[in-house]
Amino acid sequence: MAPTSPQASKLYRRLFVTLLGWLAAGILFFPIFWMFLTSLKTEAAAISLPPQIFFQPTLENYVNIQERADYFAFAMNSVVISVGSTLLALLLAIPAAYAMAFFPTKRTKGTLLWMLSTKMLPPVGVLVPIYILFRDSGLLDTRIGLALIYTLINLPIVVWMIYTFFKDVPKDILEAGRMDGASTQQEVFHVLLPLALPGIASTALLAIILSWNEAFWSLNLTTARSAPLTTFIASFSSPQGLFWAQLSAASSMAIAPILIFGWLSQRQLVRGLTFGAVK
Repeated sequence: MAPTSPQASKLYRRLFVTLLGWLAAGILFFPIFWMFLTSLKTEAAAISLPPQIFFQPTLENYVNIQERADYFAFAMNSVVISVGSTLLALLLAIPAAYAMAFFPTKRTKGTLLWMLSTKMLPPVGVLVPIYILFRDSGLLDTRIGLALIYTLINLPIVVWMIYTFFKDVPKDILEAGRMDGASTQQEVFHVLLPLALPGIASTALLAIILSWNEAFWSLNLTTARSAPLTTFIASFSSPQGLFWAQLSAASSMAIAPILIFGWLSQRQLVRGLTFGAVK
């Protein structure tokens, strides 16, 4: 048998990697696909065993959801809270990351590790004090309250990511700006931020996704007025049991906006996450 040529070997390797990528993508996407299929079934068909693959689709669940709750009010709360918490996190993280990236001290690495370690704290461990603080300050069931708590949750990750992107910016460029008489404000806004914009954009996208998917705090700090879509999904779990078809429909409607948003911004997200990888 003739030996395989380098070109053929490279082609087989690329084909194998492509098939492996499609297989991984299919495994990850299958739960979402099955949830969407379940949302088009009746309640009886949704819980039937074995599961029904071929069935008569119906939009009854989506109609029932609209009659039961105002989906757009929940969606608007999610948008306002997610975007607001992300903007606030960036407002706090950019100066912190700038100081630690370009003016480090002996405690910089320890501070970064301490910030990241706060993500390991179980949320339920601080639920009671935070609930009392929110109750006494009038932040329960408010968009501002949830935006603040989401900001605190995502701030360590946002600081870490922006710090990493700032470290990849050549210091010579900033020094050239200082030699030309640029102030600190001009250095940040006219030199540093444009260079790190892909990284900052990807950080913002990730923070929005994390805020959109946060459920623990929204279920414990809101009731109806400022409840986001995570609370909207939970409302379909009742003492009478789980209505799987309606729950699947509610989940499909809740994740649809962020899925579309992620799909439209995937190129920017990948570009930002690989920012500075190749010098």
